[in-house]
Amino acid sequence: MDFLNPRALRWKIAALAAAACCAVAAVVGFLVHDATRERGLRVGTDRTLTRLIAAEREYDRTGRAPADIDVRSRDELPEPLARDLVTFAGTGTETEPEMEPDTEPETGAVTEPGPPDTGPYVTWYDADPPDWFWMWGAVAVADDRFLVVRDDMSTEVRSLQLLDRSIVKSVLAALLFVVPLAALATEPINRRLRHGARTARRIADGDLDARIGTAGRARDEVTEMASAVDDMAGALQRKLENERRFTADVAHELRTPLMGLVTAAGLLPEDDEAAGLVRDRLRALNALVEDLLEISRLDAGAERARLDPVPLGELVADVVRRTGTDVRVGTVDAEVVETDPRRVERIVVNLVTNAHRHGAAPVEVTVTGARITVRDHGPGFPADLLERGPQRFRTGASERGRGHGLGLTVAQGQSEVLGARLTFTNAPGGGAVATLDLTPHASAA
Repeated sequence: MDFLNPRALRWKIAALAAAACCAVAAVVGFLVHDATRERGLRVGTDRTLTRLIAAEREYDRTGRAPADIDVRSRDELPEPLARDLVTFAGTGTETEPEMEPDTEPETGAVTEPGPPDTGPYVTWYDADPPDWFWMWGAVAVADDRFLVVRDDMSTEVRSLQLLDRSIVKSVLAALLFVVPLAALATEPINRRLRHGARTARRIADGDLDARIGTAGRARDEVTEMASAVDDMAGALQRKLENERRFTADVAHELRTPLMGLVTAAGLLPEDDEAAGLVRDRLRALNALVEDLLEISRLDAGAERARLDPVPLGELVADVVRRTGTDVRVGTVDAEVVETDPRRVERIVVNLVTNAHRHGAAPVEVTVTGARITVRDHGPGFPADLLERGPQRFRTGASERGRGHGLGLTVAQGQSEVLGARLTFTNAPGGGAVATLDLTPHASAA
């Protein structure tokens, strides 16, 4: 089923829409995540600095730190805080702080200028523990003495994790909506493309009047392709009709002078070698003209089969006998079939003649059920004929002898009129094999 085909156009478009949706969501999610993280760090830093400033004022006023504030020596500080404070902790002198915060991505250390006559405040975001996050703050209050504040940041971290999960869920929900919608939105395009493909197959099968049709369609790429296919079909139809008309006209025009030549040749002496050669060439020319007329009628679709019940084995044996050629005939459970005996005779004669002309003895004709098989033991059919079928005025290979390539073309056309199936293969042991299958609906097999 086309709808379930993963290589169908609708699913490729749906995959492209899903990829675009994911790309947009990834960019937006990254920006939102980064902005939320920075905001959380800024809030935590401001909260820590507020507590640190209040603790410092309390320490200056009472000489004691609040109960929730630690007083530590430099050796007791976390390494990032100690490293950032080392510039003034060892000397007890103030340094000019930077006016802009200097944030290190890995440690989150921030140096903030304090009030007049104070040292800088240092904060550090400790995100190393897997399930606990802290914002540290420190300020020097005496030689080798620091007020240390530690704030819990787990609320901000959990909020950030919740935001990330919400973004992922939103993207998945969007994909559940976007992918089916994209697949359904492409259905009109797929329907038009399938219609164009069916029409192209009808044209290839011989319905040269078939057209895709572009009336009332928007001028998009599919419409342009359909219009181009219709133009191509129209041009092909005109060329084929001109070819058919030319073939029929040539054959009809040749018929009158040819009949005069045949009549004149009949007046020549019977024992004259040159007269015999003339009569032989006239017979070949007359057969060629008759084949051309028959092909023109077949191409024009003017031929209609007249079906009668026919014992196929007896018919084929009688036809082969009347050809006067050396052919082995065998029958296996031959059936009585509804067919046009005149057209079957024409096909069998052409196949047997082709086998003798281009193949090699022995030539065998076998009737099995409603199937007729003609085999020779020559070089076999050329690859071009096996791939493309018979083509007029082409014999395919010089080693297959002389000919105009019309015999198999006529046989193919007559089989289509009968609704039969004519196939050409090469036998594994060598030789060409032509099979006419008169089973009902065999042409659709």
